[in-house]
Amino acid sequence: MSDVLELLAAAPFWVAVLRIATPLVFGTLGVLLCERAGVLNLGVEGIMVAGAFAGWLTVYGGHGLWSGVLVAALVGALLGLVHAGLTVALGLSQHVAGLGLTLLATSLASYAYRVSFPKVERPPTITPFEPMSGLPLPVLSGQTPLTLLALLLVPLLAYTLQRTPLGLALRTVGENPAAVEGQGLSVLKLRTGAVVAGSALMGVAGAFLTLSAFNAFYFNMVNGRGWVCVALVVFASWRPGKALLGALLFAFFDALQLRLQQAGDAAAIPYQFYLMLPYAMAIVALVVMARRAAYPQALMKPYRKGER
Repeated sequence: MSDVLELLAAAPFWVAVLRIATPLVFGTLGVLLCERAGVLNLGVEGIMVAGAFAGWLTVYGGHGLWSGVLVAALVGALLGLVHAGLTVALGLSQHVAGLGLTLLATSLASYAYRVSFPKVERPPTITPFEPMSGLPLPVLSGQTPLTLLALLLVPLLAYTLQRTPLGLALRTVGENPAAVEGQGLSVLKLRTGAVVAGSALMGVAGAFLTLSAFNAFYFNMVNGRGWVCVALVVFASWRPGKALLGALLFAFFDALQLRLQQAGDAAAIPYQFYLMLPYAMAIVALVVMARRAAYPQALMKPYRKGER
């Protein structure tokens, strides 16, 4: 117990928590934005993979790190446009379209990697973002600029949704699209814009892994983080502030299990127990919070102009 308390009191542990939470924050905010507008985007896992590869390949090709982030966002936005075209414009199943998008984006990233590097034995590397130094809090000074960007996006998105006419329109289109149409606004444009913007954030979430957390692109590096983001949105009751809390909670248990594996006796406790710990905690938290979650009433419901 004393070892655990000593671990929790160490600044490097909390630096790791915030670093692990960063892609979850980007991805969860992206999913939240889509769902607030009434569209379930299960393509998040594939969009993160595509963003991770596109951003890394851009930097490997000689461009700057922020150029890689921008390209990852653009790739995510493009995939989001495909998803919006299928689900918003055509009214197809959001579950099927999202899963199909994940398979498509993951396969395209894998194919592009093997075509670009057909004979490499080890993934090529880049120089990633450097940790920021000189910030007042030790936890923040050990992070890269993308983590600071993720933290700033939380209040920005919360303010936009709650305090601006655009946010009111987005929330209403996820609750009662007919009322939005009655005000002369386009449900198609609002939902498409939300999906495109949310998917751009998912692409940046993937780019964080290759441009900040690591320095190369690996297969399976996203490792289910996209599905965790979908669960965290429900845990957060579709609120950005609680989404940050949920991402930090998951990251806390993930960082804890990594250190417990290093300090624990593998013969006494199988390592699989440590691996499942953050996911088990996420399921428990999701079950508790989902009972009280008020989901958008028009979520996953296609809307066609003129219908009531």
